[in-house]
Amino acid sequence: MKSPPSDDHKNPAHCVTMPKSPGAAASLAPASSVSLYDTRPFFEKALVFGVQNGIIDQQKLDAIGNDAPKGMVQIARYFGTEFLRPELEKAKDRIINLVSLYLENDSGGDLRLAAESLRDHSFLSRSKGGSDLLKALLAMPQNSHFGMNERAGFSDDKIPLLAKWSLASLSDYQAELAKRSQVAQTMDAAIWLADALGMEADELEDASPDAEAVIRTALLTLACRRRTMPDWVGFEKMVLALRKKYGEAADVCSLFPIAMPAKLPIHFKTVLQKVQQSVAADLPKVLDAKVPVRKLFNQTPAFVGRYFWVEDGLSEVDDYDRSASLAWHKVTGGHSDDSSLLTLFLCVATETAPKTLLTEKNAIALVRKIRKTGLKPGLASQYMALHAPAQHQSDYARLWNDFLLDAQPTLQSDRDYGLQDALTLLRRECNVK
Repeated sequence: MKSPPSDDHKNPAHCVTMPKSPGAAASLAPASSVSLYDTRPFFEKALVFGVQNGIIDQQKLDAIGNDAPKGMVQIARYFGTEFLRPELEKAKDRIINLVSLYLENDSGGDLRLAAESLRDHSFLSRSKGGSDLLKALLAMPQNSHFGMNERAGFSDDKIPLLAKWSLASLSDYQAELAKRSQVAQTMDAAIWLADALGMEADELEDASPDAEAVIRTALLTLACRRRTMPDWVGFEKMVLALRKKYGEAADVCSLFPIAMPAKLPIHFKTVLQKVQQSVAADLPKVLDAKVPVRKLFNQTPAFVGRYFWVEDGLSEVDDYDRSASLAWHKVTGGHSDDSSLLTLFLCVATETAPKTLLTEKNAIALVRKIRKTGLKPGLASQYMALHAPAQHQSDYARLWNDFLLDAQPTLQSDRDYGLQDALTLLRRECNVK
């Protein structure tokens, strides 16, 4: 904190009195020695105890009496202004509470230790100690989502929160500390596991997943004996492999145990045990082959965001291209000549099973179907967009459109009663045996 103005004697903070002698300090003690609940600030209890037991002398009392107004001015200035009496009154409450918070937390409630701390250190240092405790608390994450926390320490935007917490009790502080410590440990465990799988902390921050989702995927990945954090393609393949191997097992948890990672730091064990149990509970649904993997993890509310995978658009595109290429190769039989492709497109446009080769009988049936129910060129265009390799789609579309300009009038002609013109066209442009 900054030093107070040099003209302290003009500041209303000096209206606040501190005990000037051991006798005055001792007089602050409750009149009755029997009390069900002592509501005095812990600082006051420690001060009185110190005086009564000869730990704090007159010199220390004078030092506290001089430091307190200075600290009040600094606190009032930090949270607002030192020129309004209500702000100074609130600053008085804050400085006493900050000192009390530090002393009680540091001493564990032991008045002797607290009194000795007051004796050995300045009053302002104990106030700063309380402030530092709260700043460290507010810098800790409130929830385990990487995208909702700034792990960069205390910043000025948290000053309004500090103002609120500067008047909080030790029990409130300890409860919040326990909660945030658990969250921080969960996030640290996620970072440790991600690092073990080759993913850096900065990448996690950018991806903004929930820490428990990272831990679940890491545990599943390590149980599958894989060594890198999966992208979606890898994650899906991992789940499909598990379904193939364990999908019919009655007791999958015994056959496929979710074990603790080797070399796991001991302080992460409790966190991981909790998440480990949740993964084991998820396994029956994860291994249920009746639900597609993508639908389970991307469309089922209970599973959306529950597991993590690296977002890699290029990998997904490459995988899609490979899958599309394999499917296209299968339907075309590896044939890429114009006749085979036109035969395929014509079958699709007539809602006939896709083929690249027609028998004479098939060709006749196809022409009759066209003349009865019509030709639907758009179906072939949609089929290309869905199944054809992306790099060839424009060429295929051009081939199909050119064919339609020439062939559609003949295929749909009412004058070709014997189908001869249509069949001749199909033999010339398509594959008819």
